[in-house]
Amino acid sequence: MNRGFEKVSFPQFRMDIVDNKELYDEYNLPVRKTKNSAGYDFYAIEDIVLKPGETKKIPTGVKTYMNNDEVLMLVVRSSMGFKYNIRLCNQVGIIDGDYYNNESNEGHIWVRLQNHGDEEVVIPQGNAFVQGIFTKFLIVDNEEKIEKERTGGFGSTS
Repeated sequence: MNRGFEKVSFPQFRMDIVDNKELYDEYNLPVRKTKNSAGYDFYAIEDIVLKPGETKKIPTGVKTYMNNDEVLMLVVRSSMGFKYNIRLCNQVGIIDGDYYNNESNEGHIWVRLQNHGDEEVVIPQGNAFVQGIFTKFLIVDNEEKIEKERTGGFGSTS
């Protein structure tokens, strides 16, 4: 099995987030908290503030590699949805294996959060806010061989 998480390079971090080497060095990669947890918690690199009705694109500073027959699904942590009415805009984010180290953004994983509640929500730096779950996927028996490869980042497989 071959899957894991890495930080994006510092040049990518500087371009996408902020030119702060100390912050880059200190943020954490996703981890599972208990032996029976399915999800790997992703942590806020900086404070995230969402006003009621607001939507924000949030960088994670993380990229992932995985086996050819796997995908990483991203979902909001249940406490974010249940307690604060926070959602992912696409409900479930799908990170394909060929997103890793693509030429346009290294495979930097971003999420877009929505605050559907009536109060401002603050997710402090270092707090978990989404989780990633690796899972296998299946293909149909009579699928023709696909030669197309990813050449860019988000949305480039269309």
